[in-house]
Amino acid sequence: MLGSPPSAASTSTHGMTSNVDATKAVAAPPIISSKLTCNFSNHQSNTCSMEGDLRIHSKSATVYVVSASTYRPENATIKLRPYARKWEDQVMMLVREVTMRSSPPGGADDPPPPQCSVRHDVPAVVFSTGGYNRNFFHVMTDVIIPLYLTAREYNGHVQLLATDYEPKWIAKYKAILAALSSYPVIDLDSESQDTVRCFPSAHVGLESHKELGIVPGLSHKGYTMVSFRDFIRSAYSLQRPRVTPVSRSAGRKPRLVMILRRNSRQLKNEADAIAAAADVGFEVVAAGPDDVSDLKRFPGVVNSCDVLMGVHGAGLANMLFLPHNATVVQIIPWGEIKWACRHSYGDPVPDMGLRYLEYEATAEETSLKDSYPRDHAVFTDPLSIHRQGFDKMWNIFINGQHVIVDIDRFRGFMKQLYQSITTE
Repeated sequence: MLGSPPSAASTSTHGMTSNVDATKAVAAPPIISSKLTCNFSNHQSNTCSMEGDLRIHSKSATVYVVSASTYRPENATIKLRPYARKWEDQVMMLVREVTMRSSPPGGADDPPPPQCSVRHDVPAVVFSTGGYNRNFFHVMTDVIIPLYLTAREYNGHVQLLATDYEPKWIAKYKAILAALSSYPVIDLDSESQDTVRCFPSAHVGLESHKELGIVPGLSHKGYTMVSFRDFIRSAYSLQRPRVTPVSRSAGRKPRLVMILRRNSRQLKNEADAIAAAADVGFEVVAAGPDDVSDLKRFPGVVNSCDVLMGVHGAGLANMLFLPHNATVVQIIPWGEIKWACRHSYGDPVPDMGLRYLEYEATAEETSLKDSYPRDHAVFTDPLSIHRQGFDKMWNIFINGQHVIVDIDRFRGFMKQLYQSITTE
């Protein structure tokens, strides 16, 4: 937390170390023309880009776009919440609003914009660490991939500024943040009333295309999910770039990491499932929540594996750490939810240079059979449950069941998987 205005030669580190200084001595800037351009048409996120004389007053989360002209445009004030999930009103209300104000240099009828206390010579990117910040899928979809799309082109010469700043979040993802920016992330929320940071250009909000993905045609730098995964592999110093077929006669077993959930959608007979996978020839790495949340160790574990498997859930987003040509297996719970499961964790896979398979649970492989009679619509017409609304579907089929795989059926599936990734 910042207790006083930072000096012109320092920035807050918030637990991250850096020998690079993003600031220069404060000097009165010349009055120059400035430009502000916003895009509110994207489904995922609202964004504004600006250049010229830009002054960010941290305490009020206001960006003053100072123009040489004394003319004040009609839409002088624009507000947005810098989080890439704008269609979900409930979560967006948890994100701090940032104001952009087109401002003349000041005159008889206009108060002057605040003067710079810290001057930066690199662009700024303003984003939020709020929202669904404890869910790995959402962190990647709503923050990290959009940050890559927005900030990567500057090759580290960019200053990140975070609203809704959470130190634990910054510490957890510090390897990625350090790969994007040479400077510590600035906590906009805790700076003093007098702090005004000035930049030559800035982005408020993050470019975003789709769930866990990138549309290359929409990226002005042509970024792809393959290039993003290469970036992630570099950020975490992952050594294995690609999977090659395992020879059955060579003695090495293909490695499979199984993501194990502990709340909804548990694999209730996980020990039997792991044993079945081992029986057909896999070396199985069991990964519980504590393992998955350890981003110092777990990316390397995933990168060492040929297959990542788990019941539908955020842990499957760890596919980002797999080597190219590895396989993702999603276990889909009962309830005609294949479309939703594929949307989140199936459709993104090919663009990452990975393979995708799925194991869809039958009515005999769900814990719902212990809660509902077999003639209930949960079994006879699951889509009728969907038609009762998202909350009803979610509470029953997503948060309301566990999976108990039929071991014989599961073993047969695992044999086919084994055959597909090995050679004689």
